[in-house]
Amino acid sequence: MNDRSMKSMLAVAAIILVVITATTGCKKAKFDPFPASGAIAGWEKTSETRVFAAKDLWQYIDGDAEQYLSAGVVSTSTSDYKYQGVLEATVDVYTMKDAAGASKILEKGQTKEAQTVQLGDAGLAYAQSVTFRKGPTLVRITAYESAPNSQQALLALAHGVEAKL
Repeated sequence: MNDRSMKSMLAVAAIILVVITATTGCKKAKFDPFPASGAIAGWEKTSETRVFAAKDLWQYIDGDAEQYLSAGVVSTSTSDYKYQGVLEATVDVYTMKDAAGASKILEKGQTKEAQTVQLGDAGLAYAQSVTFRKGPTLVRITAYESAPNSQQALLALAHGVEAKL
């Protein structure tokens, strides 16, 4: 190998190194709003996180996907949790195009049984669920049975998710 080809190879290697460094330094951190097992007292994450693009949302909430699509859902992430081995809950995180879409869904689902709670920009608690929005994100946590202190446990999980948004 002659001196000229060695310099060319070094120049190419330097360019590749600069490109790799520049692109990896600019990557956005992976968005993960789901607290790990044990991060919130009593709660264990019991499933892998599943993610649905807007076009695939019907696979997760068939029959109810249209209201989310019309409100501008971009993607939906979901994971299951269990509280003290008794209370099972699902956390759904809807990423919307804008805060207005998250607000629209929150308000549409509100019933007279709702209690206003301090979560994100606006939050509602029910006997077996908590829903809140923070910016363009809507979070819905649903328990499938009732247990002692269900609402307090769900609120603790909601605050854990809120802290990661």
